[in-house]
Amino acid sequence: MFLPEIMAVGAAACIALSAMFISELNGRVGLFRLTRWQMSAAFLMTSALASLLGGWGSISLHGLGLLAASSVFGIMIATTAYFATIYAAGPRVTALLFSLTSPFALALGYVVFGETVTLRQSVGVVLVLSGVALAIRARSPAPAVAAAAADAPPVPAPARARVNWTGIGLGVLTAFGQALGNLFARPAMAAGVEPFAAMAVRSGLAAAFFLALAVFPFARTDRSPVKARNVGLAVTSALFGTVLGMSLLMAALREGDVGVISTLSSMAPVVILPMVWIRTRTAPRPMAWLGAGVAILGTAFISIG
Repeated sequence: MFLPEIMAVGAAACIALSAMFISELNGRVGLFRLTRWQMSAAFLMTSALASLLGGWGSISLHGLGLLAASSVFGIMIATTAYFATIYAAGPRVTALLFSLTSPFALALGYVVFGETVTLRQSVGVVLVLSGVALAIRARSPAPAVAAAAADAPPVPAPARARVNWTGIGLGVLTAFGQALGNLFARPAMAAGVEPFAAMAVRSGLAAAFFLALAVFPFARTDRSPVKARNVGLAVTSALFGTVLGMSLLMAALREGDVGVISTLSSMAPVVILPMVWIRTRTAPRPMAWLGAGVAILGTAFISIG
């Protein structure tokens, strides 16, 4: 009975763990090289699983168009901004800003589908925004280096930790792009598209886009030697984030209550805190825990009917 809920929490843990692997590549792998590696690996893994499970036949021409639009906004734009946010602001702040996907999805549902926004959902939006603000104020000491949002070498971090407005802006763009991606993917998934096939289409189109983008000089400024460890980290992050995380989420949504699953899968801001604690050996401040908890409570207010 609780299997969908367990899968939703597992999805949140996988997404948080993926962000930790990506953060390890900060200063080692340029942004656009990382997107090429990640999306190519995700496509190979998900397409193999879709072929094994016979999922390709579940995609109609209309569904293909919806998934293509979902790929543009949810991966080509949102994933690029997501990686850049991790590089610029770190995995903890990135996971927190990702919770803004829920308010954006609510707003898009109101504008596009004419869905009603209740008082409880409005309170949820305020709680999410308050939680994000609280947790960002509980910023950690600045890292030794901070990578730019572009595909460029890392630059020295400031002597004092400050609010990284570039990272916050990229995180907001990530959440908005993800909400748009979900908006387009929703009718395709409701029509019965097999989850691995859907992710293979989305990641495959994104991989083709990023590989084509490499013809432009700005997307191939990272000319450092390719190291097996860095490739391994990128592939591992794709395995946990795209293949396992998104697959668990899709499976949970098919079996469980949408509101409950959406809330539980948004627990990445809390799940990632002990991971950061283990990695840095520095306990997150109480305000960070409080902010993450308030943001998840706000998501519950928005999602659970």
